[in-house]
Amino acid sequence: MIRSVPFRKEKSIFVHYLAVIIVVVSVSALCFLFKDTIGYRLVSFILLFVVSILAVFFGTGPILLASTLSAAIWDYFFIPPSFTLQVGETEDTLLLVMFFIVALLNGILTSRIRRQELNAREREERTLALYQLSKELLTAAGLPEIVQVAEKYFKQYFDIKRSDFLWETDGVLNIAPLNDGVQTVTDEDKKIALWVDKNSIKAGRYTENFSSSNGSFYPLRGSQKCLGVICVWYTKALKPAEEQFMETLIALVAGKVEREFLSTMAKDAYVLSESDKLYKTLFNSISHELRIPVATIMGATDTLLSDRYPEQTRKRLYLEMSQASVRLNRLIENLLNMSRLESGHLSPRPDWCDVQDLINTVTATLKQELSQFKFIQEIPEDMPLVYIDFGLMEQVLHNLILNATQYAPERTTINVSFLYDKAGKLVIRVTDCGKGFSPAELNLLFNKFYRGEKAYSGGTGLGLSIVKGFVEAQGGSVTAGNKEDGGAVVTVEIPVKVSDMSENKEN
Repeated sequence: MIRSVPFRKEKSIFVHYLAVIIVVVSVSALCFLFKDTIGYRLVSFILLFVVSILAVFFGTGPILLASTLSAAIWDYFFIPPSFTLQVGETEDTLLLVMFFIVALLNGILTSRIRRQELNAREREERTLALYQLSKELLTAAGLPEIVQVAEKYFKQYFDIKRSDFLWETDGVLNIAPLNDGVQTVTDEDKKIALWVDKNSIKAGRYTENFSSSNGSFYPLRGSQKCLGVICVWYTKALKPAEEQFMETLIALVAGKVEREFLSTMAKDAYVLSESDKLYKTLFNSISHELRIPVATIMGATDTLLSDRYPEQTRKRLYLEMSQASVRLNRLIENLLNMSRLESGHLSPRPDWCDVQDLINTVTATLKQELSQFKFIQEIPEDMPLVYIDFGLMEQVLHNLILNATQYAPERTTINVSFLYDKAGKLVIRVTDCGKGFSPAELNLLFNKFYRGEKAYSGGTGLGLSIVKGFVEAQGGSVTAGNKEDGGAVVTVEIPVKVSDMSENKEN
């Protein structure tokens, strides 16, 4: 945050004139006490020096008074004959005239240099303020923060009662305020703000439009249209330079607001584009996944209806229909589960569970898929009952094991191990002997609709994302990696309560 020096305010003109009179009279009185010692001509140089000093601090009017007063005092009190306005010698008359001219020119020129210095200082302060405002706006994120930065600079550099910011949110029919002070904006002020927003023209007090209003309304002009309105209530009218400075500040704010709007539009466009890609991907994937089992069922049904076949052939067709139905049901369940996760309506219903029953249920469902592999399950003999959601964990294991069967070579080993560790977590590891995951895949595996680089034909890419959602819904975590000797490993950790084994045995 910068520390700024406020613009110098003009002091009361009466105070300026009074100060000049006091200084000139005081110096003259002091010189009068020593006039016999220093001589009357030296007094002129002293008074001339005093006028030059006064010109550093006061304007042209007070300096003109100081020059005139100094000449009159020097003439009346110091130039012989004293206490008269008459000048005895021609040389003294020329000195008096030259004194007045030199004092006046010196004072005016010094005053002009001072005024130029003040103007240069003000320009420097304004330039620094514009730089600092640009710097702070560059780091501002969001419209509320932009409003906060702008209000800070308005209060630092201008005498204002308050300022209000209004943005266009629904064409020109509804301008909604952002800052807290907007409750003070009247209906008449809103009408003027709407007019300014529509016409992109400044209006309100000290302007040609709606000059009866107490506030001044500035449009936030963008490259193509007006983006909003800034309403400022001044305590006094601005000078032309101050008005130009205010409009420059508002132009910087308008540029930042436009960039913020464009950034929001770009993000929205990107989201829409990504949503469209996801929709097409999901639609194509689901269409493919649905077509295969439906075609299988329809083909088998037509075959069975068209002619009588031996019992063995009929059983084979029934088996194909059953497998297609299971595949179709699996797809529907994945879609429903993903819908539950995204809606936020998923709430675990834990109960006491034996992990042996859990894995047996899953392997029975995947009996056909696992028939081509050597399946090993590792469960410690002292494994206690765990308090988890049986249905959710069944879906987790089903998707993990199914995923392993789809990517691991046939006749290789798929291993599932269970462990209750000292940290109070149920740890489940599913490993295979496939090619594992590439480094690029590890950060994307659990994203919706993501399918691996070596993914099999078909599939929706929902399996692992559902695993992640179900595990996290129970307060756990899931990670993926590669074994040192080759193959993939997926680890699930869920904090669980366990039963007292001794009480279970007694019961």
